Amino acid sequence: MGLLQDKLGRYDLPQKYKALGTYPYFREIEGKQGTEVIMEGHKVLMFGSNAYTGLTGDQRIIDAGIAAMQKYGTGCAGSRFLNGTLDLHVQLERELAEFVGKDEALCFSTGFTVNSGVLAVITDRHDYIICDDRDHASIVDGTRASFSQRLKYRHNDMADLEKILQSLPADCVKLIVVDGVFSMEGDLAPLPKIVELKKKYPGTAIMVDEAHGIGVFGRQGRGVCDHFGVTDDIDLIMGTFSKSLASIGGFIASDSRTINFLRHNTRTYIFSASNTPAATAAAQEALHIIQREPERIQRLWDVTNYALKRFRDEGFEIGDTESPIIPLYVRDVDKTFLVTKRAFEEGVFINPVIPPACAPQDTLVRYALMATHTKEQVDRSVEALTRVFRELEIIK
Repeated sequence: MGLLQDKLGRYDLPQKYKALGTYPYFREIEGKQGTEVIMEGHKVLMFGSNAYTGLTGDQRIIDAGIAAMQKYGTGCAGSRFLNGTLDLHVQLERELAEFVGKDEALCFSTGFTVNSGVLAVITDRHDYIICDDRDHASIVDGTRASFSQRLKYRHNDMADLEKILQSLPADCVKLIVVDGVFSMEGDLAPLPKIVELKKKYPGTAIMVDEAHGIGVFGRQGRGVCDHFGVTDDIDLIMGTFSKSLASIGGFIASDSRTINFLRHNTRTYIFSASNTPAATAAAQEALHIIQREPERIQRLWDVTNYALKRFRDEGFEIGDTESPIIPLYVRDVDKTFLVTKRAFEEGVFINPVIPPACAPQDTLVRYALMATHTKEQVDRSVEALTRVFRELEIIK
């Protein structure tokens, strides 16, 4: 073994939790994602998915993917820049741009590569990128690859954001990048207040990550920007296909001049193989369904509001969530893994959230809802989690 292997071999945290029997990751699912799944031979209620619209197993989407493979094959064998652009990609981009209220859109192979690629090139060394300190890891990685100066403000603290804007020159670009819905805590960015600051300080622009907003908030699921009525004041809107759109991939939408620049300069777009025909068609069909079926989003909110009340009534600490993402705070790393294990044994799958996804004192388990969950399933899960949290003396 060489020096590299010796260095990497000193990382043994997973082995520690495996030895304790509480390692929670990489569990195998034996079938479609739905409200109930078979996982390692164990039937569990699935409350750890981002499939808010509940469409991942929808036969219409499966059929759309099959039809696309029959027409185009299994892959594109190249990047969008060269031989990998299908008419299907272009159709979806047009529909997404119209859906989120922008001139044009670009589709990427993953949501992560949207943020990491766009943020690496959109500003230069004379500019600033300003992020909420709880922004997604893909935003963090994108800013690290940028030549711009990178600044952070305290989570949703508009006074702290304004203090930063006040300190910067007026004649440079100041790009504020923020999650519309924060993926771990479930709270929303105060976009109307951020827009006010944009208008107050010249040179300021805003990019919003709508990964957890599309299919959940706004008219027909158009996202948090639409929910707050600020779409026209947002410069770039990013979204993913892997959540409400039941596929894999992502997009960026903006004005035509910005998209023209990104189309020819974003390395994760130019040098990545284009999204598969099946994934593209699946996302397109999911987009059609959520626009045709507003009752689906209403069902999501009905079951979300029901679950929020149940958890509050049982005494859980759930923070400031305003979405189908419900954080159940544990505030201890080892107990967070124990909760996850015990919940699984009780028939409930949830996700542990520990550093670096949160601060050490803010560890939690993440409970997320789909439009296809029933109130009876919520009741079963809340009863099981209440037993676990009381057993571990997290709630009384």
